[in-house]
Amino acid sequence: MRFRGALMMVALSVMGAAIIWRIAVAEMAPARWGSDGHRMATRAAVAILPDDLPPFLREGGEQLEYLGPEPDRWYSRGFQAMSEAWRYDHYIDMERVPARARNSMDRYEFLEVLYGAGISRPHDVVGFLPFRIMELYQRLTTEFSIWRLASSGSERRWIEARILNDAGLLGHYVVDSAQPHHTTIHFNGWADGAPNPEGFTESREFHSQFESGFVRAHLSYDAIVPLLPEAPRRLGNVRESVWSFIEESNRLVEELYRLEKEFGFDPSEPPNPETREFVALRLAQGAEMLATIWWTAWLNSEDLA
Repeated sequence: MRFRGALMMVALSVMGAAIIWRIAVAEMAPARWGSDGHRMATRAAVAILPDDLPPFLREGGEQLEYLGPEPDRWYSRGFQAMSEAWRYDHYIDMERVPARARNSMDRYEFLEVLYGAGISRPHDVVGFLPFRIMELYQRLTTEFSIWRLASSGSERRWIEARILNDAGLLGHYVVDSAQPHHTTIHFNGWADGAPNPEGFTESREFHSQFESGFVRAHLSYDAIVPLLPEAPRRLGNVRESVWSFIEESNRLVEELYRLEKEFGFDPSEPPNPETREFVALRLAQGAEMLATIWWTAWLNSEDLA
């Protein structure tokens, strides 16, 4: 316990110092899907929810859609403690994750492995995206189980409010994980000092241009929802599925940069079909994964009730 406490203090010091490197760049182009993308993906996820879910969740679609961008609203308010507490939950730099760290059951065990691997310098802070998703998934599953056992209508309504809020927040991070920029050191132009034999862009405007400007100009809900299945599936090992989904996004990083090099993602130019399809598929994949995690949380909550 003493070691873990000391480790947490080291981690907090590392995180604070990391502002000098990663955040200075991120503030020029915020590292997240734009509001439009989050809203579209969340709406699409609600559209494929099974009728077997409690009606309040499906009927809360507008609230869930509103909450899709919610964690991004916690920036630019001048509150450093709040911003720094949650900033690292939006991404994970897979190139910096040691193989055995992937098996960590929580973010503190993860930090322990990173620290043991010598990852302690500010620019080596790798982010907590899969852990934030798992934390909210487990909370949602717990809340569904409490809802099942509620003894009064008023109590159920209070629990439903909690469920909708957490389901909406969970949606933000799941959809973030479908964006390849959120899974890599190359989160906003190719990273300084990294080998770049294909001459990929190093523009510090690429991230926001791709996920905000391009999405706003060229994507719509109607382009995303036909790419989803009729219904979500039930996940087996949720933690493994979350990591695999993030790894899938990470494998698309070079494809994303090749598309930028060949066609660009300029919002003011007519979109190339390949670039538009790439973005639509990533948003659709995020929406499908979100609906799948919501559905799995509901089904697994029965075992806790």
